[in-house]
Amino acid sequence: MYCPKPRVFFLLSLILSLPLLTWGQNFSIKGRLIDSQTEETLGGASVVLRNTPMGIQSNSAGGFVLENVQAEKYTLAISLPGYNIQERILVLDKDLDLGVIRMVKFGSEGTGAALQKTIRSANVSRLLVERPNFIGGNMFYGIPPEPKEVVGNFYLDTKWNLASILLYREQQVLEGFRVRYNINSNMFELMEPENNLVSVMPGLRIQNIVWMDSAYKVPRYFVNGMDFKEDGAPISGFFEVLVEGKLPLMRRTKAIFKESNYNTALMVGNRNDEIIKRNVYYYLKGKDLYEVPKKRKDLFQIFGEQAGEMEKFTEDNLLNIKEKGSIFQLFTHYNAQYPGFVPIMTQLLDESD
Repeated sequence: MYCPKPRVFFLLSLILSLPLLTWGQNFSIKGRLIDSQTEETLGGASVVLRNTPMGIQSNSAGGFVLENVQAEKYTLAISLPGYNIQERILVLDKDLDLGVIRMVKFGSEGTGAALQKTIRSANVSRLLVERPNFIGGNMFYGIPPEPKEVVGNFYLDTKWNLASILLYREQQVLEGFRVRYNINSNMFELMEPENNLVSVMPGLRIQNIVWMDSAYKVPRYFVNGMDFKEDGAPISGFFEVLVEGKLPLMRRTKAIFKESNYNTALMVGNRNDEIIKRNVYYYLKGKDLYEVPKKRKDLFQIFGEQAGEMEKFTEDNLLNIKEKGSIFQLFTHYNAQYPGFVPIMTQLLDESD
C-alpha cells in the first residue's frame, strides 16, 4: 500500500501533549544508529545536543548514551560523514530510549523523485534560525544598508491542515492532529487539537499521510519515498499522489536556498536570501519513479501501445504539455480506461513549477 484509499479518509481524535518538564533532575538519552538501506550498525557518529557542551560518539554497535542531562527541551543532532544530518526535538522529563535510528546516505535522499534531492542539509535551516541578520561590512556614504532577510520558508504548506497519519510501526493510525511538513528537515510538526501544543515527528516514521487542505477543502494524499526507488536507490521525503491507477502521477516539491547576490558598492542584485519552491512531476512503474518527460515524443512513449491514442487525445482537447494541468488531464484520461479507477482530485492544485 502506498496511499490510503481516496474514499477512506480518517478524521480525528488522538491527543498529543508535550510532557511537563521536571526541573532540577537529570536523565539519560540513548539510541542505536543503523544504515537505512543495509541496516548495518553505524559507529563513530557524532551525537550532540545543540547549543550545549554535551555530546558523544556512537560505539561499534551503533549505540550511544548521553547521561546526566538536565530536564529541558533540546535539539538532538546526529551526523556522520556520508549521511544526512538528523535533528529532532526532545522534551526531557524522563530517561529516553529513542530505539533504532535510521541514517540516510547522501544520494538516497532525493535522486530526482522525492522531496530531498536538491535540498540543503539540516544545517541550512539551523543557520537561518541561529545566525543574526548581518548588516554587512560596507557602508555607502556612511548609511548602513538594510539588514538582509530570508524570504520564503521550507514548509510544503504553511497552513495547519487536519490529517490522518499511518505509521510504519504496527501500521498505527494517528488522527486528530493538524500538521505542517518541513521539506528541508523531512519533519512533520503535529499540533494537538485542544491546547495547540506542538511536537515534531521524523518523516522516516510515517508511511502515508492524508490531510484535508484548509484552503481547497479537499483531501490530499502523500506517500513516503522510502517505499520507492529511483536509479535503484531508496528515496527520502514525501510525494503527493495526484492520479492513481495503472500509471500513477506523483509530485515532489523541492525547496532551494538561494543566497543574496547583492553588490553593496554597485547597489544591484537581490538583497535578501530566498527559499524557492518548485514542483517536479513523476510517474510510477512498479516501485520505480521516473520524471515525466518534457519532450512531446518522449512523453507519449511512456504510455506504450496507447501512445498514439494519448497523442490524439492531446490534440483533440488542445492540451499544452508544457502546462502541468494538461499533464494531469493526460494521466487522468489514461488511467480512467482501466477498471477500478477512482479520481483523487478533479483538477490539479498548486500548479507552480
